[in-house]
Amino acid sequence: MKRVLLIVVWTVFMLAFAVDGLASARIKDIADLSGARDNQLLGQGLVIGLNGTGDGTSLASLIASNMLEELKISVSPEDLSSGNIAAVTLTANLPAFVKPGTRIDVTVASIGDASSLQGGVLIQTPLYGADGNVYAVAQGTVSVGGFSVEGAAAKVQKNHPTTGRVPNGALVEKEVPVTLLWDGRVQVSLRHPDFTSASHMVEAINAKFPESALAEDAATVWVKVPDGTSIRKGLVSFIAGLEEITVETDVAAKIVINERTGTIVAGECVKIETVAVSHGNLAITVTETPGVSQPAPFSRGETTTVPRTELNVVEQPGALHLVPSGVNVADIAKALNALGVTPRDMIAIFQAIKEAGALHAELVIM
Repeated sequence: MKRVLLIVVWTVFMLAFAVDGLASARIKDIADLSGARDNQLLGQGLVIGLNGTGDGTSLASLIASNMLEELKISVSPEDLSSGNIAAVTLTANLPAFVKPGTRIDVTVASIGDASSLQGGVLIQTPLYGADGNVYAVAQGTVSVGGFSVEGAAAKVQKNHPTTGRVPNGALVEKEVPVTLLWDGRVQVSLRHPDFTSASHMVEAINAKFPESALAEDAATVWVKVPDGTSIRKGLVSFIAGLEEITVETDVAAKIVINERTGTIVAGECVKIETVAVSHGNLAITVTETPGVSQPAPFSRGETTTVPRTELNVVEQPGALHLVPSGVNVADIAKALNALGVTPRDMIAIFQAIKEAGALHAELVIM
């Protein structure tokens, strides 16, 4: 918990003193060009060569029978032992502008009851896009970042041996069409929509390319390309110059809290009104020390257990600390650290300040 507290304090410290570094960014770092995006691929295949850790169901045998049927080999699923084969699902991301012949990574995951994919080989499997077309074909040795070993009465497992990767295992067969120009304009989409950031982006672009940019909403900025620019003439240079433009960014005041780990990250714009905070801990200790009542020899008594419970309640005094109005993140962290609170206590304090109406920020609880 102390380590997490140090991480929280250091994060707040860095945010408070790195305002100038966060005030501006290149367009390529805060926005994407519409049309240039990844596409998800999906496929179902078979992993063979497993050492008895494959599927125990008939699913893998059925898939293997169908594959052999395509190779003009007729084998009934009942005649195939599925101990060394496993039915798997393949997933991959196809980046924009990738040409046929390029290799991409593939993730393989068991869909049956296989206990491990270690040592397996993925059989040639087509990967489909959302439109039903084949865009890549995957094949290769499955790399598993874990293991599973078991005996009659014990089992040792590290990570998830039923999921693995085939590095550079998919060969791209078809290019995804990309549309960059829309009526002589390109569309720039902010990754974090914000009206102020969109307005600043328009101003910065127009300063370099006069009267070319127009914001449609908090996330979309249209930029008119110079006359005579086309896919084959000057468009790449224009987009490269557009992405290098520096924009003053703005974000809404937020405090993000992860209750599972006790992590708190606060933005530089977080402000609070004057508020008094009191903090104290209540510790309750319950100790069970059962006793045994043993009867005398040759008596008709029975051995019994006598319960004994000790309760200890300690309430630490909580001092009332005043946090003045308009303080920044560093001041908030300093005030809370003065109370000696843990990250989980900070979560409760921030929630209470928010309920009191004194916190001028969005509280996001993960």
